[in-house]
Amino acid sequence: MSMVTTQQLTRYIEQYGQTEVTFTRQVINATGLVARGVYMKLTDRQIPCVVFSASMSAAKVIAGVKTAFFNALRQTGNKLSLRWCFKLPQEGEPITFFVSCQATGFTPYNPGNPDEQLITLEYAQRPPDDLIVILGNLLEATANSQRRRDERVTITPETMKKLGIESREAVLSINGRPYRGVLRDVSFGGAKILMHAVPQSASGGTVTMKISKGEQGGELLLLCTVRRIEKVGGRSDIDCVAVEYVRDTPLSYKLLINSYLSLRKGGAEAPAAQAPASHASTAPARGAPPAGAPAEADFPEEEGGEENPDG
Repeated sequence: MSMVTTQQLTRYIEQYGQTEVTFTRQVINATGLVARGVYMKLTDRQIPCVVFSASMSAAKVIAGVKTAFFNALRQTGNKLSLRWCFKLPQEGEPITFFVSCQATGFTPYNPGNPDEQLITLEYAQRPPDDLIVILGNLLEATANSQRRRDERVTITPETMKKLGIESREAVLSINGRPYRGVLRDVSFGGAKILMHAVPQSASGGTVTMKISKGEQGGELLLLCTVRRIEKVGGRSDIDCVAVEYVRDTPLSYKLLINSYLSLRKGGAEAPAAQAPASHASTAPARGAPPAGAPAEADFPEEEGGEENPDG
């Protein structure tokens, strides 16, 4: 878990403390929740459960429970613990922690199985910082995806480290044919890609864009509309393709953009983390263009620094 300040934790609690997050498949993937590592602990018993939703003050889980469970729960005054387990990209091993809870509600979840209950668990104390950060980052990224939709991040070797991407390569699939290029900038709402001669007929059309987060992060596939195709620096063979995302982007993409924008909020940026020495010999050179893509030197900076929000 990255370092966080007391002020950031306090802000997350004040702004999002009561906001409930439903653990859909997309949320599970974005947060790194290890479902098999989650369970309720009642005295010396481990009761498997599925997280339905959670906030910084409570959680709802689904579990199959019988009479013996309720008898044991009454003996503890409805007190138990909820074990969380997350596997984060920046961590070598899963992180686990327990949250002390009070069971405050039971609702039948499956009419065909009366033992299956939706159980409301209220935290008996402030949850560990790790849970606050995981939920806070997710909720902040969702809010910022609307509030800061058009704020752009220029792709450089430095910003790549902060974004957590290992390559500037982007692949646009246009009419079923892949076109490889280099990311110029990204935002919550769209991106610009520098490419060799793209068919002008693609303008206004729907395409898919694929970018890589590296071996640990996998790939992101984004559905886009091509807003503009413009020549760069008077070169007839180089295009700047501006795309706008046509629907809500994956949470993992929102977290990627938000991680950088949060650093530069208020002006000053935090220093980039040093890459582990053990990866120095195997990691690709950051900022190097992908094989088969136009070289960086082929792309002079555009004059005027236009900031049209489309794409």
